[in-house]
Amino acid sequence: MKECKTLQEVREEIDKIDDELVELIAKRNRYIHQAASFKNSIEEVKDEDRIDAVKQRVRAKAIELDVSPNMISELFTKMIDEMVESEIAQFRDTTNF
Repeated sequence: MKECKTLQEVREEIDKIDDELVELIAKRNRYIHQAASFKNSIEEVKDEDRIDAVKQRVRAKAIELDVSPNMISELFTKMIDEMVESEIAQFRDTTNF
């Protein structure tokens, strides 16, 4: 991690990280759209076991990295909910369901 000398420099580094986060979320979303083509039903899209496993994994990673697991859980819950809805739409478009 870079040792910043000014507040402006800290902000610039945070902005770079924010851009990277958005790019990673977009990349994750593209994989979500690919996943829709491998599923056979809306229930598979809403795979609660998989969703719970992802949330547990990222929560554990947050604890490991000394980041608030509650914050990470909330972020992932929102992201997953939105992406599941997007995947359902993709699934319906692909399967003409």
